Amino acid sequence: MRARLQREVDVAAPASVVWDYVTDWPRQQEWVPLTRVEDLEAADRLGGRFRAWTGVGGLGFWDPMTITAWQRTPDGGGRCEVLHLGSVVKGEGEFAVVARGDRASRFVWAEVVVVPAGPLGALAWRFVRPLVERVVDRGLRTMRDRVERAHPARPARGAR
Repeated sequence: MRARLQREVDVAAPASVVWDYVTDWPRQQEWVPLTRVEDLEAADRLGGRFRAWTGVGGLGFWDPMTITAWQRTPDGGGRCEVLHLGSVVKGEGEFAVVARGDRASRFVWAEVVVVPAGPLGALAWRFVRPLVERVVDRGLRTMRDRVERAHPARPARGAR
């Protein structure tokens, strides 16, 4: 079974700022719960590779990924797709940053994961999915708060 999970958060910062933050793979440990990311090779372009350790201490798993799409947009946003190649997480992932004017953007995190264990895994996913969504939402709020603190919104020109 394949399952799609998509979560979004609006950020009061320019798309280019959000893009630079979320694609700085090692910085993901600041906002992705229980995860540490290592840049392996050219992780800022098509074909780049990186891997993420998810877990506590020595209990967890590696999630190696290859970048299968890397597109920047003129407004500073972009889209990055990855292929998960690990033994635990398999499937595709996508990060997208969409500009919402000059000083705001939306970050979209989507995953299409292969749920293991056939019908039993599908049943388990029904119960695990809400927990996964809450954990991802918490991470996205943390990312938003960090970016907004580092790049406070400035008033529009001519505004008082």
